[in-house]
Amino acid sequence: MSNVFIIGANGKVGRQVAKQLSGSSHDVRVGLRSKEQYADFESLGATPVALDLEHGVASIQDAIQGSDIVIFTAGSGGHTGADKTILIDLDGAAKAVAAAEGIQASQFIMVSALNADSPETWSDSMKPYYVAKHYADRLLRESSLAYTILRPGGLKDEAGTGAVTTDPTSTDETTIAREDVARVVVASIGQRSAYHQTIPLLTGDTAIAELFA
Repeated sequence: MSNVFIIGANGKVGRQVAKQLSGSSHDVRVGLRSKEQYADFESLGATPVALDLEHGVASIQDAIQGSDIVIFTAGSGGHTGADKTILIDLDGAAKAVAAAEGIQASQFIMVSALNADSPETWSDSMKPYYVAKHYADRLLRESSLAYTILRPGGLKDEAGTGAVTTDPTSTDETTIAREDVARVVVASIGQRSAYHQTIPLLTGDTAIAELFA
């Protein structure tokens, strides 16, 4: 059993992770900004903790104290401007990494984005998002943490297939269900074969259960 903390639990991927961990042997805590969100996660067996990524590292470290696994699924969302993207997807991630280092977490799982290391693919409209993901990933890789960086393609709300590919060159597929991204997050928890790995994710033919076997 691990003590798992989900940052960004109220987002679509984070909520899927919380649902999939419901009833597991893990002790799950979720960082939330609004107390109005608490009941939904308490019903899943998770413990809500007040957390705001726009606060300082010390505040975030206090919130995640005692966690073995820190999962970062937070994002500013498509309805916000570049300023919020930088504050949450980059600065918030950087502070979360520093906080996880401060508590000596055993693993930090980052949900990033496909092509975060390929600036030539970034459109002007999405550039702030990819810049944030690129540098957040770099900070994590340069940290002292055992990291797992997951880079999904376009995210879909439909039911997952339970299978993925980690080789974008092997497929014409460009998307993946959020449910499957969450399944990979859960599958990677505590798996040493997932440590210090940056993993592209698209819908494919490899069973998620086999990824870290």
